[in-house]
Amino acid sequence: MVKAVYIHIPFCRKICSYCDFCKFFYQEQLVDQYLIQLQQEMQERYQNDLIDTIYIGGGTPSCLSVSQLEKLFDCICCIQTSKNLEFTFECNIHDITEELLSFLKRNQVNRLSIGVETFHSELLSFLGREEQKQEMISKIQLAKSYFENLNLDFIYAIPQETMTMLQEDLEMFLSFSIPHISTYSLMIEEHTSFGIQKIQPIEEELDFQMYQEICSTLEKNGYLHYEISNFCKPGYESKHNLTYWQNQEYYGFGVGASGYLGKIRYTNTRSITNYLKGQNRMEQEEMTEQMEASNQAILGLRTKKGISKEDFFKHFQKDFIEYFQVKDLLDEKILMEEKGNYFISPNYWYLSNEILERFL
Repeated sequence: MVKAVYIHIPFCRKICSYCDFCKFFYQEQLVDQYLIQLQQEMQERYQNDLIDTIYIGGGTPSCLSVSQLEKLFDCICCIQTSKNLEFTFECNIHDITEELLSFLKRNQVNRLSIGVETFHSELLSFLGREEQKQEMISKIQLAKSYFENLNLDFIYAIPQETMTMLQEDLEMFLSFSIPHISTYSLMIEEHTSFGIQKIQPIEEELDFQMYQEICSTLEKNGYLHYEISNFCKPGYESKHNLTYWQNQEYYGFGVGASGYLGKIRYTNTRSITNYLKGQNRMEQEEMTEQMEASNQAILGLRTKKGISKEDFFKHFQKDFIEYFQVKDLLDEKILMEEKGNYFISPNYWYLSNEILERFL
């Protein structure tokens, strides 16, 4: 049964130098046309499932005007939601106002994810961000006055960044006592401004040291490291992201959105022109047993809990270790077994991408 919905808003008023998610600059008329087509797609494809989690991401959904937000939330009215709904809305910190927060609060949103990235002005400038530290602090405090369940995004390993700067950022993030922090090592994607400029990433050893510092500092301050890049206070795991990591089905609506329904994984067109013509589906693929098993492994092993031996056997009628022939990972204690679950040793989480390639 499908319990999650992801809605993609691909617009942004300013595209950051490192960003590979914002596809289009904000244009009022284009956004209005997009919302009409988004509503049509949702009405055609949503199958009246009872939904536990909705996530509106982008891009920057918070760049929409109030009238456009009203149209967006009219689209969502067709979705049947459970009593324990987790409803997340992504915000650019610059867009946070009393008006926006009040609107979201009135319309069932109960979780905000805010792109903070860093509090250092020189690093923000390097990333193409214009916010000032004091403005950011006041905006986060304002968001806290409306919403208890907040996530702050934290980018590290930025060229020019030092360990001292990282530690100062960590102190700032901790000062807000928010329940969820998502951390990302800066990736230089080839199609972004940084990629075109051939900006070089920091040295891998320093990246690793920063990752270790983040993990140890957040864990000492009561955060659970429940997924490779995510930390939370007890009880504040992201239900929506857990849907992905547990390889459960979900709807994806909007340009470039992906979804997983039945045994079909699909991706919508990345062309705004085609999307506005109603040609929203770009590709879809029926999952074979091997593809399903690989997805379950590489998604589940991103989490601290890992893969249930019993659930994997029930689904595939095969032992997890034998299926992937990874007994050597178990012998080397890279892969661990405890309480009926297999998981990657936290000592090797930094190398998880290389390890997960073994399961493909």
